Amino acid sequence: MLAITLPTAMPTTSLPPAETSPCSTLPTFERTLRPWGWYETMTEAPGYKVKRIGVAPGQQLSLQKHHQRAEHWVGVVGAGRVTVGDRTLDLLPGQHVDIAVGEIHRLANPGPGPLEIIEVQFGAYLGEDDIVRLQDVYGRA
Repeated sequence: MLAITLPTAMPTTSLPPAETSPCSTLPTFERTLRPWGWYETMTEAPGYKVKRIGVAPGQQLSLQKHHQRAEHWVGVVGAGRVTVGDRTLDLLPGQHVDIAVGEIHRLANPGPGPLEIIEVQFGAYLGEDDIVRLQDVYGRA
């Protein structure tokens, strides 16, 4: 089931990313580069994984599905375009969308600025090889 929830109040300030703040005591995470942008795994334990994902302007992830995991996406920076099943919607900061196991989905950044989301994965197996690419502009399908 596709659901977008609007926040009741938007934050009025934002903190810089940990890697750009000279006084920060926040942890930094290893960044994995992809043709569409990057991701950082923030934490992982049996049954769940949390990632911060950045999509470069004009780029998109592959149209994909997963056999063993569900995902919950929360918009944090910029405006994303989300495809889930046969529906397409915009994902703004503070909004979220749920993606069921096996559901076809994609995240795109149609705008001129950065896009960042937080992705929470749930499932018994959360490996990067549980991606079935159906379409990919980078030739990986």
